[in-house]
Amino acid sequence: MKYMLVVYEAPSDVARREGEHAKTYWEGWKAYGAALREAGVLVGGAALQPIANATTLRLKDGKRHVQDGPYAETKDEFAGFYTLEVESVDQALEWASKCPAVAKGAVEVRPLVAM
Repeated sequence: MKYMLVVYEAPSDVARREGEHAKTYWEGWKAYGAALREAGVLVGGAALQPIANATTLRLKDGKRHVQDGPYAETKDEFAGFYTLEVESVDQALEWASKCPAVAKGAVEVRPLVAM
């Protein structure tokens, strides 16, 4: 079964990707990615640019409306994701519990629809 780990972080944590705290920030993520690869459960994933770089598209009355920025103001932002292939939701949750984001943010675990 495939699960997506949706990573949410506070904008202040996403900002740590650059500057004086970048090395420490990325070391945790590199170690987590290495553990997922070593266990053979990683299908893919990516970090996302900060939410300020988002563009949101809506259709209203058949017309395209483009908005710079996120869909809604939130406390945490969708910062990245991992797709895992594991036996159960319990295994997905176990991997989510090891994700660096859970210390301050959140990790949403969702099964993928088989298509």
